Amino acid sequence: MHTIALISRKGGTGKSTLAIGLACAAMQAGHKVCLLEADPLGTVSNWRRRRTVAEPTVETILDGYLLFNRVQALAQSGVTVTIIDTAGGWSDVSRAAIAAADFCLMPARPSPADIEAAAPTLAAVRENAKPFAFALNQVQARSARLNGAAGSLGERAVALKMGDVLALPAIVLRNDQQDALGVGLGVTEFAPRGKSAEEIRGLWQWVWARLNGVSQPEAEAPPRRPATARAAVPVADAPAALPAG
Repeated sequence: MHTIALISRKGGTGKSTLAIGLACAAMQAGHKVCLLEADPLGTVSNWRRRRTVAEPTVETILDGYLLFNRVQALAQSGVTVTIIDTAGGWSDVSRAAIAAADFCLMPARPSPADIEAAAPTLAAVRENAKPFAFALNQVQARSARLNGAAGSLGERAVALKMGDVLALPAIVLRNDQQDALGVGLGVTEFAPRGKSAEEIRGLWQWVWARLNGVSQPEAEAPPRRPATARAAVPVADAPAALPAG
């Protein structure tokens, strides 16, 4: 089993929306997925109540000790991917999520506040020696801020002698993501041929490749369940000017 934690001390970076989108993309790629909600706001649980499909499963755990142990138990239950959605701020639950994760994904909007807030999150992840990447999220289409944000995150990585820490593609802010949440769907289910779905599938494949030590962007997740599951599509093209860190 692989465990992915979405971590950011800054609120409003879109962790819950990304967690749901990635969970649905992983499920469509053939994985058995569990979403662990460690955010008292309950965005994922509210989405689950609107959903008519049985999977992915969602569990709310707001205690760090219980969260860590639940991840260990899920590994024995047939789950192949666990995604942890954490709250903004910092707590024992955030630390437990990092400790339990195989990979930490840190969403950041292309704004100075989000870039600055990434520093303490990055420090905590590195203290735990966890693989990680930043994910530029809620990007305005054709925004001039995109290259600046990518450059700022890339500079942090260069200063720390780290490479390949900017997940691709960046996720553009579009209405279909919120529309999908409102009816209990992932965007890859709601508008499977749309640009948002393409980006989320691409991001999932990028993360999956990192988990398995495969170069990007060519990697795809192999199906792990019966062939009736929907196959993953090729990775979306990343913005041409976006540096890789």
